[in-house]
Amino acid sequence: MSQDFESNLQDADKLLARFRNDTLPHFVNGMHDAGLSQDTFETIAPADNSIIGRVASGSVEDVGRACEVAEAAFEEWKNVPGKERKRLLHKVADAIIARARDIALVESIDSGQAIRFMTKAAVRGAANFQYFADMAPNARDGLSLPADEHLNYTIRQPIGPVGVITPWNTPFMLSTWKIAPALAAGCTVVHKPAAWSPYTGMMLAEIAHEAGLPDGVLNCVHGSGAVTGKTLTEHPAIKAVAFVGETTTGSQIMHQGAETLKRFHFELGGKNPVIVFEDADMDRALDAVVFMIFSLNGERCTSSSRLIIQESIQDEFNAKLIERIGKLKVGHPLDPVTEIGPLVHQNHFDKVCSYFDIAAKEGATIAAGGKAAQIDGKGNYVEPTFLINASSGMTIARQEIFGPVLTAIPFKDEADAIAIANDTDYGLAGYVWTNDIGRGHRMAHSLDAGMIWVNSENNRHLPSPFGGMKSSGIGRDGGDYSFDFYMETKNVCIAMGSHRVPQLGKA
Repeated sequence: MSQDFESNLQDADKLLARFRNDTLPHFVNGMHDAGLSQDTFETIAPADNSIIGRVASGSVEDVGRACEVAEAAFEEWKNVPGKERKRLLHKVADAIIARARDIALVESIDSGQAIRFMTKAAVRGAANFQYFADMAPNARDGLSLPADEHLNYTIRQPIGPVGVITPWNTPFMLSTWKIAPALAAGCTVVHKPAAWSPYTGMMLAEIAHEAGLPDGVLNCVHGSGAVTGKTLTEHPAIKAVAFVGETTTGSQIMHQGAETLKRFHFELGGKNPVIVFEDADMDRALDAVVFMIFSLNGERCTSSSRLIIQESIQDEFNAKLIERIGKLKVGHPLDPVTEIGPLVHQNHFDKVCSYFDIAAKEGATIAAGGKAAQIDGKGNYVEPTFLINASSGMTIARQEIFGPVLTAIPFKDEADAIAIANDTDYGLAGYVWTNDIGRGHRMAHSLDAGMIWVNSENNRHLPSPFGGMKSSGIGRDGGDYSFDFYMETKNVCIAMGSHRVPQLGKA
């Protein structure tokens, strides 16, 4: 065991001692809240399936109280000047950076993600707050739309209290990606973190409070989707819901919020293609393919889980992939050398492993991996897996596995690649590798996905729109696109006094 690994284990144990000794409470109106129901649930460390601690489970009454608090706080927060919101959100960002290592250690233990990625995720969370803090002073700006005898102009105002429901994969960064723009716009928030990885959601609420965010502006309520999540999405005080998670859950949330006519933003599932043409830079494409499916344990919505490879290079490229996969380091999430950690939960582990039998039965070949990894006989570890000789009709090519599993499908030409790539219910992201610049543009126009990267892995640019098509989501995050969701646009029409007003009932 390296010194860094041992230090990480010791420091994480100290941080988690708090959670082992006391039930993790909700955070409502600027203070910890044990909840009215006293119901709790266990959280499990995926590295060895030991119990981390117990977490308060929000009842209908607990969620209702948090929503009412957010509604009351909204009346003041919406009128806080943008420059002041900017100052406060920058303080939150600074506090996140100061606690980045703590956040990373807790998140690695809680979610199973390798510490090498979680340290960066915490810093990216701070970057989200910094970026939207700088946008806060101009969040309400609109357009001047003059006509001959009238002046029209638009202004924006925050929509109201919003519900934010975040997933268990990279939970801290994804929470900030939703919460930062909501706060910058002038909305108040009730956040429900995922039950499988709730701790850094509470840490964010505490950090924001300590940085000076007013009471009730950011609230955190833990619990199940069936009770806590459902109550949040149905509550009349909540005007919009931002959700990241599975497509089927997004559909349920839309049903639940329909009666109160909520606005929805959904970032849902993906079965994203990475298309490698014979003229691509082979080494760079190989690096990107490996990174985009095996980083973050393959538990990411933008992972390139379908390798669509040109027939003329498939044997050479697949052989290089198999060699690289064999060198990937599976291990404890707090070990600095680990590249793939344990899957988040036993249930998810079982789901991912079930696809290995499905692949064999459908006629695909397991070229690498395809079974649980043995790490001290404990934990939810899976070998990085590569499935070849697949076709787009197979289950492994159609369903989102959400693990370190790559499926390869060969193609003949550009038209064939487009047909295979678009043969899916999803449409979140697509990746194209070619040195033909015209082909790169053609592919970007032809692929049915909300985001396309040409000759690149998933590279984040905060002003750019982030979101999917088809069953991968509704709406866009990023830059001003986020404010389109968290704010209402109002048109104001002022007459110049020169136009003729129609007359009725006048002799």
